[in-house]
Amino acid sequence: MAQVTKALLEKCKRSLLEAKTEILNRVRDVRKDLGSSEDGKSGDEGDQTTKALAESEVLTLNERLRSQLVEIEMALVRIDQGTYGICEETEEPIEADRLLAIPWTRLSIEGAEMRESMNRRYAR
Repeated sequence: MAQVTKALLEKCKRSLLEAKTEILNRVRDVRKDLGSSEDGKSGDEGDQTTKALAESEVLTLNERLRSQLVEIEMALVRIDQGTYGICEETEEPIEADRLLAIPWTRLSIEGAEMRESMNRRYAR
């Protein structure tokens, strides 16, 4: 089984750390914006509804960012453990281009297709 090259590993680790920093900054900015927009229950019913929808959208975005941050953290752990770049589904190396494009991925293209096929089969 081929191993991830040291150069590829370093590029991916750098990308993961940059993505982590970007996400943490976005979460901080979103929290700051949400905190500054809290002005009680002022405004009419339409204003309050608009504010509630905006808050819901922010919470959804925050949840997506949190999920991506977890994936990034897991990838950094796999790098430390020496298991980075191995597909969880096929146990074969993940394609270098895929790792560069999505450095937190846990699946090769083939593994992702297999998992998607299984999910569709059991979703019925």
